Amino acid sequence: MRLVTIGSLAAACVLLSACATVTRGTRQTFKIDSTPTEAKVELSIGETCITPCVLKLKRRPGFSATFTKDGYETQTVKVDSEIHGGGAVAGAGNLIAGGIIGGIVDGSNGSLNSLSPNPLTVTLIPVGGAPAAAMTQAPAPAEPATGGR
Repeated sequence: MRLVTIGSLAAACVLLSACATVTRGTRQTFKIDSTPTEAKVELSIGETCITPCVLKLKRRPGFSATFTKDGYETQTVKVDSEIHGGGAVAGAGNLIAGGIIGGIVDGSNGSLNSLSPNPLTVTLIPVGGAPAAAMTQAPAPAEPATGGR
């Protein structure tokens, strides 16, 4: 009977190990958008697309995204790979269930991580112009006049 219990416990540890790898996977859906649309985006990890676009990317490592469009300034944005809610819960599940091996697997393959920000949205600035938000901003009210003494 003791052998069956130990065997069942060992099987449970193996099956429960690497929870994040099984439930979340090592890739995630990543959305990229820009204003105006149809900007070319080149990622430092080799992927490219035209906005708006959706890519399936590895959760780790982070990368930089460079946006280009004729008539607009080139912009580069950093995307981080961080442990967020779902990854933290899966990692805690490994520790609670005794899946030390699973914790090591999840920690090394990036399944605990998420790319942030997601979605990635960039407002392009016209060449020689100011950002759209600054162009539509109303001027500050004038100081009230005070009577002289």
